[in-house]
Amino acid sequence: MQFSSAPDPNKDHYYRLVPDSDPSSIKQSDPIKEEKYEESPQKREATDESQEDRTTPQGVAVNNRRMVRFNNYALAAAILASTNSILLGYDIGVMSGAVLYIQDNLKITSTQVEVLVGSLNVCSLIGSLASGKTSDCIGRRYTIVISAITFLIGALLMGLAPSFLFLMAGRVVAGIGVGYSLMIAPVYTSEISPAMSRGFLSSLPEVFINFGILLGYISNYALSGLPENINWRLMLGLAALPAIVVALGVMAMPESPHWLVMKGRLAEAKQVLIKISDTEEEAELRLVEMTKDVSNSGSAASESVWKELLFKPSRPLRRILIAAIGVNFFMQASGNDAVVYYSPEVFRDAGISSKKQLVGVTVIMGIAKTSFVLVSALFLDHFGRRPLLLLGSSGMAVSLALLGFGSKYLEQSNSNPTWAIVLCVVAVCADVSFFSIGLGPVTWVYSSEIFPTKYRAQGSSLAISVNRLVSGIVSMTFLSISNAISFGGMFFAFAGIMALGTLFFYLFLPETKGKSLEEIGVLFEDKVHDHRRRRPVDV
Repeated sequence: MQFSSAPDPNKDHYYRLVPDSDPSSIKQSDPIKEEKYEESPQKREATDESQEDRTTPQGVAVNNRRMVRFNNYALAAAILASTNSILLGYDIGVMSGAVLYIQDNLKITSTQVEVLVGSLNVCSLIGSLASGKTSDCIGRRYTIVISAITFLIGALLMGLAPSFLFLMAGRVVAGIGVGYSLMIAPVYTSEISPAMSRGFLSSLPEVFINFGILLGYISNYALSGLPENINWRLMLGLAALPAIVVALGVMAMPESPHWLVMKGRLAEAKQVLIKISDTEEEAELRLVEMTKDVSNSGSAASESVWKELLFKPSRPLRRILIAAIGVNFFMQASGNDAVVYYSPEVFRDAGISSKKQLVGVTVIMGIAKTSFVLVSALFLDHFGRRPLLLLGSSGMAVSLALLGFGSKYLEQSNSNPTWAIVLCVVAVCADVSFFSIGLGPVTWVYSSEIFPTKYRAQGSSLAISVNRLVSGIVSMTFLSISNAISFGGMFFAFAGIMALGTLFFYLFLPETKGKSLEEIGVLFEDKVHDHRRRRPVDV
């Protein structure tokens, strides 16, 4: 499918392929319609919960309990944007196996392994902090291109590295590209997605991250038989190929309509909206909501955005920051990245000694991780964010506790019983699977959809910077702390963190399923406000 922001004179200027959102519900929730504010909050909530079947302007009944169907143009654009996330996933997956051969070939210590592995996450802070301003200045689409090109350079440097320092230089450059990718892909997909399918489309970056991790594991397994001075270089250097494809493919995507409205390019925004909406009427309604939102929040180019976010946020904006930063913090404090990076070390400690077997077990883990993130993405708009997040985080707490128990038993046993080894393998697979059900996809969806337009790019970059910082700290200290308190002790600590995370999600993260980006601000209003008009306060 070819993308273009310009209208085709030979076509109707919009795709009426399948119902992907409910224009009548958008009209009903239009913030500039006075009728909406005449309803009490209780009546409105009851109506939202009880309304199962709705009717579009074309008279087509839409059952909210059925699987959401998608506008093909929006789906294709979201897929193209999300393919950038393959690069991050591939790097995470391939490094877990490549480091086994790098350690032997370059004769590096376990501390250098931690620095090598964690440096990508720490350096991604640069990209994630810069991506907000960059995407507001040059647009979401070109920021994705910058991300792919930066990662391409990093992959080539790592693949050709003759020494540890050269390899570290490649990791630093690749880390900057990762920071850009983690912020911009979810923001872009959330901004082009209709409300009723935004959960699935915004979770595609996590789907592709997991697909990339699986490709990295497969690459490890396929290339492990080559000489040690060649195999890890090929494993890391192969990431350059998808980076080239992503950089070229993204150029065919349309620009985000929210960004175009922010820049005052309303005609171009409308043409994009016509293509990613089910009807032209729906596109016009979405354009009105975006224009109203941008008008209320002010110019995103204002230098006061960071000042408002960091030093004097309004109470609703403070709640949004707490929710976004909190979910990103717990995503990485769960230890998921460390489990993925160091799973061969964990399995070796459990009694699996062959490198080929270690890499093979990680492939099984990758298959489980990818399968469950696909299931979660498909049902995210059906069940909502909160149920899947709470299920995933509580499941991780139990899985990590079982992994801690199995590891502790093996530490104190001289015989390495088979049941304990199997328990550890199953617990690791369960942990990454529950992560893929909840925190994995929901973090990116939630972070990208709860900020108002003015703050979305830079607010998301701030939240993802916390994500990267915590990930870097966990990755760079995992082996050292595990040596001090054992793997079992480390996994018990992660289990406790996830129990706290589950409580945090229950208390601070409201449900956003089915709401437009402009409506979500209402969820974070002050508790004492004008219920009749239900206007966001200061946001």
